[in-house]
Amino acid sequence: MKYLVIDKIFNKPSENRHVEYLAMDREFKIIDISEGVQRFADSPQEVAIAKDVREGFPELIGVEDILIAVIEGQQDSFEYKGIARFSNRTSPLYIDLYAIGDEDEKSLQKRLLIFFEDVTQKMVLEQNLVQTVNELHLLSSALTASKNYIDKILKGMADALFVTNSSGIIKTANKAAQDLFEYSESELINQEISKFIIEHNIIWQTIQPHLLPPGEFLQDLKIVCQTKTEKKIVVSFSCSTVETEIEGVKDLIYIGRDITERQRIEKRQLTQYATTRVLSDSGTVEQALPKFLRAVCESLGWTVGEFWMPEEDKKRRVGEAEFAHQSGVPYLQCAEIWSGSSSDISKLINITKQTTFAPGVGLPGRIWATLSPQWIADIVDDADCPLNQLASQTGLQAAFGFPIKSDWEVLGVMVFFNREKEEVDEDLLQTMVAIGSQLGQFIKRKRAETALAESEERYRDLFENASDLIQSVAADGNFIYVNRAWQETLGYTEAEIANLTIFDLIHPDALTHCQTLLQRVMSGEKVEQVKAEFLTKAGKKISVEGSINCKFVDGIPVATRAIFRDITQRLQAEAELRYQQEQTERLLLNILPQPIAERLKQEQSTIAENFGDVTVMFADIVGFTELSSLISPTELVEMLNIIFSKFDQLAEKHNLEKIKTIGDAYMVVGGLPVPRSDHAIAIAEMALDMQAALIQFSASTGKPFRMRIGINTGSVVAGVIGTKKFIYDLWGDTVNIASRMESHSLPGQIQVTEATYSALRDRYLFEQRGEILVKGKGNMTTYFLVGRKDFSG
Repeated sequence: MKYLVIDKIFNKPSENRHVEYLAMDREFKIIDISEGVQRFADSPQEVAIAKDVREGFPELIGVEDILIAVIEGQQDSFEYKGIARFSNRTSPLYIDLYAIGDEDEKSLQKRLLIFFEDVTQKMVLEQNLVQTVNELHLLSSALTASKNYIDKILKGMADALFVTNSSGIIKTANKAAQDLFEYSESELINQEISKFIIEHNIIWQTIQPHLLPPGEFLQDLKIVCQTKTEKKIVVSFSCSTVETEIEGVKDLIYIGRDITERQRIEKRQLTQYATTRVLSDSGTVEQALPKFLRAVCESLGWTVGEFWMPEEDKKRRVGEAEFAHQSGVPYLQCAEIWSGSSSDISKLINITKQTTFAPGVGLPGRIWATLSPQWIADIVDDADCPLNQLASQTGLQAAFGFPIKSDWEVLGVMVFFNREKEEVDEDLLQTMVAIGSQLGQFIKRKRAETALAESEERYRDLFENASDLIQSVAADGNFIYVNRAWQETLGYTEAEIANLTIFDLIHPDALTHCQTLLQRVMSGEKVEQVKAEFLTKAGKKISVEGSINCKFVDGIPVATRAIFRDITQRLQAEAELRYQQEQTERLLLNILPQPIAERLKQEQSTIAENFGDVTVMFADIVGFTELSSLISPTELVEMLNIIFSKFDQLAEKHNLEKIKTIGDAYMVVGGLPVPRSDHAIAIAEMALDMQAALIQFSASTGKPFRMRIGINTGSVVAGVIGTKKFIYDLWGDTVNIASRMESHSLPGQIQVTEATYSALRDRYLFEQRGEILVKGKGNMTTYFLVGRKDFSG
């Protein structure tokens, strides 16, 4: 199964169920979904069987050719990382999408299997990693003069860091690197990095110092490494080059993180999915067992899988020793075995099939007796089991097993062998215990179904205890049978039901649909999934879904039988989810300009545009920092909120675009994202109105607030960058000068550049300040905007 070799890393523990899946056919119709996949969809209500997958996941629009290539095997896989979903939560949900080709075991039809992983935490971690790398680059210029300071930073890093020369000789290794690889600093310095990198040739083939410019870096290089104690680990490295003090000579900086556990988690998640799918697709225990063993072995990369079942009253041998079981004394016998390379272990398979274990004897017997999972890192050490000694002779080294239970009844034991020694993995054992319980429930259920098929009365007992709504209705609509759950849900007694027909209980809105559906079923048509709406005795409308079939006698339909599940609450939850999506849409428009928000939703990429003529204003409240030490934080924020809320109203009044607030500073621009010719006038009007508003606020509060305002006119670059907490922002010299105009202004004044003065001098009054020294720009002539000209005379 191709999906078992996906080399992507899942980031969340399996018990949190943050990985979901769906399957689609060549027509992009959904043919299989997991229970929680809707929460990853842009339109969860569109994620259902037979729906177009692109309606729920618009990210797949435009990549249809790639998806078809994956289904056809022309391309191994497809991945889409960093998909963002927004809700009313404080942070978005990020998703990674993995798609691989697959083949349905029943229909042999090719299809596409898509995994969805909640990678919100991973995105945060990766951003932190990039931030760490950027900080290192910024600090590299001061490395010589501030070695002690740099050393402290390196020691405090949680990620392993190495610096090597172009020949791979280690020059620096931080504390995290020493701890990860179990070497002291003296054991690493002046050694080749290949000392602990098993696949070191891959690094030299991937990273060439002369091909990787300074400041650029490679990420997510997954390298198999070995610690001092010969423990294998998988490390995800990022690598960049840095110029040394010798011109033309470069060093390499490696930052690595141990992802061994993450890969183990991925295998456990794939195992859970594969085994769950096997159980859902298998009709009998006999069909499920070999598929189950194979799915576990292939998902985990193990060699042999065995299923041992309790038996009684037979003579078998354990290893070479013969013994006779006493009557009624149970023992374990191998009922099923699977091997990925059966040719070289055929002898072991044959002997295993003839071997039995008493309780407490051998690995299967110990698991059976203790009702707990067991792990053997090296089966040579398991001296009490001759069968294990034979297994070791065929190259098998490690083994683990777990009980198959259902309601504390042991239905069997599963044991797996691997060709490599494996240290105990407690999380894997717990995962397999849960899977064993799932298999136990499956075995128990299938046995129950087989037994119940022999007697209609036994079926009735099962129906009575079922939580689903079960009914049997005669051809004329009268009820033949309803179970207890049906009666309790709809509120009718058995006597009342005897005087009703099915059509009396169907909601009027669904009556026509249900009548047509019953006619189709009674004509012999097979209907897989049906939905209906009933009215309870109390007049409450409930929605149900389930299956329905028809019983025929001599080719004549005599009754319909249906099993329904009450989905009223689920439909209500879906409606609430749609409402939350609408709320999210409104929230997005509060963060970004509407044209930008619409583009961002469609493009899913960086947005950047040049605007040749805009006016930028920065405003800063003088003395607000000092005020923060005199009043409570709550009062401070409330006061700042009142002021900035007024500024927001003015920005909306003058049709200007607020960019952001930084502390007690406020930034606004005119002329974008929709260009306008009067942008300088609009900004001037807002600046004067802001002064008036702040004067009024000071009078009402008794606190003498004043502002410094700076304005500049010119060209800017505007857009949205990043993947988290993004905003619509501006860049360029015009923005920097506007900021300098504010910082170099005087309290209570509006300082503008010559460019802004030229655009406004015909309509407004100015005072020339003269030349001032502006940081980074030298001497500049500036003006103070003091008011509007009077054109009434």
